[in-house]
Amino acid sequence: MMKSVGFIGWRGMVGSVLLNRMREENDFLKIIPHFFSTSQLGQDGPIINNKVFKNLKDAYNLNLLEEMDIIITCQGGSYTDTVYSKLRKNNWKGYWIDAASSLRMKNDSIIVLDPINLKSIKTALDDGIKTFVGSNCTVSLMLMALGGLFSNKLVEWISVSTYQAASGAGAQYVIELLKQMGALYNVVSKDLSSNVYSILDIIKKVTKKIQDDKFPLKYFSVPLAGSLIPWIDIDMGTGQSREEWKGQFETNKILGSKNQVIIDGTCVRISSIRCHSQSILIKLNKNISLKNMEEIIVNHNKWVHFIPNNIEDTIFKLTPSAVTGTLKIPVGRLRKLSMGDKYFSAFTVGDQLLWGAAEPLRRMLSLLINI
Repeated sequence: MMKSVGFIGWRGMVGSVLLNRMREENDFLKIIPHFFSTSQLGQDGPIINNKVFKNLKDAYNLNLLEEMDIIITCQGGSYTDTVYSKLRKNNWKGYWIDAASSLRMKNDSIIVLDPINLKSIKTALDDGIKTFVGSNCTVSLMLMALGGLFSNKLVEWISVSTYQAASGAGAQYVIELLKQMGALYNVVSKDLSSNVYSILDIIKKVTKKIQDDKFPLKYFSVPLAGSLIPWIDIDMGTGQSREEWKGQFETNKILGSKNQVIIDGTCVRISSIRCHSQSILIKLNKNISLKNMEEIIVNHNKWVHFIPNNIEDTIFKLTPSAVTGTLKIPVGRLRKLSMGDKYFSAFTVGDQLLWGAAEPLRRMLSLLINI
């Protein structure tokens, strides 16, 4: 019997990517979908298999939500905080799949990334766990890239610098970045169309515009175009951001590690539109050859692609522009470092809206509808 699945937050970036992937994989043929809205109830919903889903349902109506076998939400943490506990208190026994971080560290939830922790997910289902949450985007992308090292228990610690796209912050942030880019271009467009110009004058004009009080700063608060922001999320009170804190805690929960793998670093917002990149320093707990490390990484899952450590392959295959919109997880710049035989560097890129967000949720849904 097909299960009734309620979708909330399907209009946003993650939700839209989720629906597109489900269309591509014909997932909607296996469920009875119901579409909810927090603000547009009664209006038309998405078009699925040439059918318009009319009369969006109220996403705050607990009676309607309780009719669902599965609820999958990309609406955000505030919605989860408002609705989830009320449903559970009403003795709703359905499965909850969530993209938000609110429930990740709860004891009765499982962070899902099945190429990494399928065994743990299946054990949780056998144990009656009903709440499944997607992980932080950079955590998912790092684990997909280096899953072979973790499964072989080779990692002693990792230091990572992330370079995270504007879309990781949300749709309005992408729009603001584009407005910032447009404002910078407009101030020098005449100079650029001229055959005679001074690059120093152009830089001066751009810098002045960036520092202008009228520069678009509603969401980022500071310029991102022509700049970067070396802080993401709230301060944990230790000088570490919450985004940086997630790296160790979420990774170890996904892995179910008895011996905690130490992971720390610096998270940076850059002016890429889509895809997160990560520069990773790895200390292994034993000495292995570079070739062996390549094989361990590539053989872990079918989405990892090894990029040879040379200029041409790196600049054409190891960038956000090369990866956007794909499920590929390229790993490159792999080499042993001069500080010792157990130290390696790696660089990886992944689409944070796919493996970093929507795809683990879609695959969890697929597991549930086949139960």
